[in-house]
Amino acid sequence: MTFETEFHFTLPRGYVDDTGMLHREGIMRLANAADEILPLRDPRVQQNPSYLTIILLARVIVRLGSLPAVDTKIVEKLFTMDLAYLQDLYQRINSMETPCYKGICPHCGEEVEIPVNFLGAGQ
Repeated sequence: MTFETEFHFTLPRGYVDDTGMLHREGIMRLANAADEILPLRDPRVQQNPSYLTIILLARVIVRLGSLPAVDTKIVEKLFTMDLAYLQDLYQRINSMETPCYKGICPHCGEEVEIPVNFLGAGQ
């Protein structure tokens, strides 16, 4: 079993650089504790808590197209659709996986993994 730490993505619209080149393909890595904590000290976040998203994404996007690096200036210039896409990707790859237990399908007898939804229990 391998532990995946980097995730490929394709932006819905893409980032257009100063030369007019479109960048859509990229890689986002899993966030670590420093990614979540250090931006809170940034004056831009203290003035505007919404800026936390910009800094977080700039820290975890490893590659975007042929750009040499991704920084806050690039993330600031993303189209809102692409920003929303990246926020969703960040949440999905960094949230806790749904716990599962193994069971046997009563219809076919095959072993299956059954997700456990603790938040929805009893509803």
